Amino acid sequence: MAEITAAAVKELREKSGAGMMDCKKALAETNGDIEAAADWLRAKGLAAAAKKSSRTAAEGLVGVAVAGTKGVAVEVNSQTDFVAKNEIFQGFVRDVTAVALEQGIDDVDALKAAKIEGGSVEEVLTANIATIGENQVLRRAKKVEVTNGAVIPYVHNAAAPGLGKIGVLVALESEAGVDVLEPLGKQIAMHIAAAFPLALDESGLDQDVLERERAIGREKAAESGKPADIIEKMVEGAVKKFAKENALLSQLFVMDGKTPVADVIAKAGKDAGATIVLKDYVRFQLGEGIEKEESDFAAEVAATAGLNR
Repeated sequence: MAEITAAAVKELREKSGAGMMDCKKALAETNGDIEAAADWLRAKGLAAAAKKSSRTAAEGLVGVAVAGTKGVAVEVNSQTDFVAKNEIFQGFVRDVTAVALEQGIDDVDALKAAKIEGGSVEEVLTANIATIGENQVLRRAKKVEVTNGAVIPYVHNAAAPGLGKIGVLVALESEAGVDVLEPLGKQIAMHIAAAFPLALDESGLDQDVLERERAIGREKAAESGKPADIIEKMVEGAVKKFAKENALLSQLFVMDGKTPVADVIAKAGKDAGATIVLKDYVRFQLGEGIEKEESDFAAEVAATAGLNR
């Protein structure tokens, strides 16, 4: 049986919202596997969170840039938030985002080879690491484009123009003017930043994620003691609810809490006298999916000073 550490209990509490003793029991039941323990807590109805925590575990910046019908988002990670405030680092993220937009690049390897002032992106990044004295990584990039319409950017809690910890792009296909599309796009982008959709529509949701929800739902329903056919209906109902709540177009608009995003867009198009289609979106949250090692600074200092003998 795996050792259940205080750090693991703390991480699971932050991820699930469950109590300390419940977290310890969940970890014991799942041999210390935090993801499995989070699912165990949800299956037992002990977790407060309905999906993975959106807390991030890496530093750096997300850059977004648009030019009419095109847009791009880029994430560059650093080891500490201090570097994210560095003018050299901010300038690098801004330059990389600009070249990605100009050349329509969202492949990381291709972006590393692209030229910016000072050499290739990879060469300048290497030089910055040496200058700043901290590791930095060009992690990902994504572009969106429409034929007619606009791509609208939004940065939540911007550290500088076009740079922040959450960057969103909304691609609206339409013959409507920018006076209609820009305010609508900004509202949708703010919704995306807050609501954390997993896909544009239900058909785009990862099947592995849905199967995971199905397994959790089945375990919950099994404890009800109901007949198998009723349990299966309960499970499918739970999966359908999850899909609806996590697909952007079917999510309830955060601005009013009652209207599906698809209906908000349809009404805006009707009012403008032109069809508006939400073609695509990007939501980059700094460090999502990255686990950062947590260290005990006091213990490190003690070890360095030879106090832990």
